[in-house]
This record gives sequence, structure tokens and C-alpha cells, in this order.
Amino acid sequence: MASVPNDRPDETDRILELEEEVDQLKEAVASHAVVDQAIGMVVALGRVAPDAGWAVLKDVSQHTNIKLRRVAELIITWGRGGRMPPEIRVELEEALERHGPTQIPESPQE
Repeated sequence: MASVPNDRPDETDRILELEEEVDQLKEAVASHAVVDQAIGMVVALGRVAPDAGWAVLKDVSQHTNIKLRRVAELIITWGRGGRMPPEIRVELEEALERHGPTQIPESPQE
């Protein structure tokens, strides 16, 4: 009777590597979505352009020494429930002042 060879070790290793890569990509997609949602909130509430919204998130992250994804999560949570850690709120306000519009847009003429 012929023996059936087991998976070769290099194939098994490659499968494990690919599974790990898939997990990392899933995490990256989820993280990207969270950051995009937070940028949208900053854009809407701060009346800034999307590039400025990204810069605001980066500034808050850098000045509070909190990872950008976590800052984004806190901003989204704040949007849902109205709570935000004081250090994030202060830095968010300061970053919006640095990156915000020089004036509030006028109401459209009717």
C-alpha cells in the first residue's frame, strides 16, 4: 500500500504566513474605517477640509501620546454618547483652532 505524504512543512508554513497576513489586512481595514469615521466627524463639527481633519487627528494623537486609532475610537464614542476624556477634548479643541477655518462660512444667500 502506498503511503500518503503529509503536507510539506514549507507549504504549512506558507499557509500560516498567509493566514496571519489576512488577519493583519482585516485589522488594517477595520482601523482605516474607524479613522475615516473620526475624520468625518472632525470635518463636520470643526468645519474643516478632510486633509485638515486628518491633520487634527494626527495632532491630537501626537500631543496626547495616544495611538491615532484610539483617538479616532474616542472621538466616535464621543459622537455617540457625548463623553470624551478631558485631555482629548482639550487637545481636539486646540488642534481645531490650529487647523480650522479662519472664519465661519456665511449662510447661503436666498
